[in-house]
Amino acid sequence: MALVALPNLNPSRRYRSSFLPPTTMSSSSSKTAGMPAALPYRSKKLRPAPLRTVVRSSAKIVRCPPLDRHAAKHSRLRFARKLKTLLLSKPRHFLPLRILSRCRPYLGLPPSRSLLSMVLRYPALFRLLHSPSPASLLSVALTPAAEALAARESLVRSRLDSALAAKLHRLLMLAPRRSLLLSKLVHVAPDLGLPPNFRSRLCNSHPDRFHTADTSYGRALQLVAWDPALAVPFPSFRPPPSEDDDRRPIIDRPPRFKHLPLRRGLHLKRRHRDYLIRLRELPDVSPYAVAGDEQELGRRMSAEEAEKRACAVVREVLGMTVEKRTLVDHLTHFRKDFGLPNRLRSMLVRHPEMFYVSVKGVRHSVFLVEAYDDKGKLLVEDELLAEKERLMELVREGKRMRRERRRDVGYGADVGDHDEEEDEDSNEVDEDDDFANLFEAGIGDDWEEISNWAGDDLVEDEVEEFWVKKAASMGIVEGSGGLEAW
Repeated sequence: MALVALPNLNPSRRYRSSFLPPTTMSSSSSKTAGMPAALPYRSKKLRPAPLRTVVRSSAKIVRCPPLDRHAAKHSRLRFARKLKTLLLSKPRHFLPLRILSRCRPYLGLPPSRSLLSMVLRYPALFRLLHSPSPASLLSVALTPAAEALAARESLVRSRLDSALAAKLHRLLMLAPRRSLLLSKLVHVAPDLGLPPNFRSRLCNSHPDRFHTADTSYGRALQLVAWDPALAVPFPSFRPPPSEDDDRRPIIDRPPRFKHLPLRRGLHLKRRHRDYLIRLRELPDVSPYAVAGDEQELGRRMSAEEAEKRACAVVREVLGMTVEKRTLVDHLTHFRKDFGLPNRLRSMLVRHPEMFYVSVKGVRHSVFLVEAYDDKGKLLVEDELLAEKERLMELVREGKRMRRERRRDVGYGADVGDHDEEEDEDSNEVDEDDDFANLFEAGIGDDWEEISNWAGDDLVEDEVEEFWVKKAASMGIVEGSGGLEAW
């Protein structure tokens, strides 16, 4: 007799795929008699997470006090440099306070900080005067020492015109598309030593190198001719070790283990060190040798080769700067132009043998490590750097003037004339360095009224152009005819 398999009529086994226990479902089905049966709960299929091979170990920033002091000093000069640029942008080199108050976003002043108190912090750079009748407005002007310094900077830049054009030429050759927006170049222009009027003068005075053109994204600087002499990476800024150098090996023989040069006090984990050594042993990738778009660049290079090329590009950009440093935010503007990774700051921190990221100041700075010694001294001197040191000397002179004034007067500091540099750094507002955005923001129609004042109506003792006489007496402006209003 054949046995016939009967179907399983047990209702508790009908919803085997459910997460609910059978007893609960049977009881609930009896309570909901006469109602439409609910659909059984089906679990979603969880896709397994893809396996990731971590080849880049996370690194922490090990502080370097000498380089941190450089970043803090640069941050303290932000207000003085920006106010000097504003005053030099006018033909008479002075502006009323009521107009400067509308430039607070560009100057980086928070609402709680008084503009007058900040001007009084630099008595060797800026002075107060009254504009001519009938307005008689309180205005800010440059001191004779600051005017002479500005004239000297203008002469140095005019003498280095060819070298500054070569920097722009190198930047264009670094870009795969051989074109860079002028709105992006403005961010790194002060660090490169370019004058504030480089877009109207320097970019148009070398038609054999580059030219400006209108694009869908704005005005851009485009490459005209390729220069093989400039398409060579910078040599090492650090001189070879001498016999007195304690880092020099005692016996000249090949090392038994692979060596990674690091600054003093910096120790990395073995996994991180092995990754940097493996990346260093890869063939050298020239930042100028790659042509084509970014997609083609990504297909031809591996991840390690692309990172090595990105490090070489950042090294070239930092090598063009005056102090071999710039802000990390300035480099992020060129990520797509230079083919840099999106997480650019993480890449800079991951390579402490080449770069140092300082967190001092409002925004983080990146230094080229090989251009500095262990004491934080720059190994490569620049003519424009000497002018910046003179500006810092005027700031220190103003600091001594305030101290002497407080000691002579006999009472405490004036309103807003305190000497708290750290408080100034903490209260600065993180604003962009684009000088053109200041005029697009609409600071008022009376901005141009200052330049329309006749020279005969100005009081000679207050608003005379002493910088011409000062520069002529010192032999600075030999036949130059004075400074140009930007």
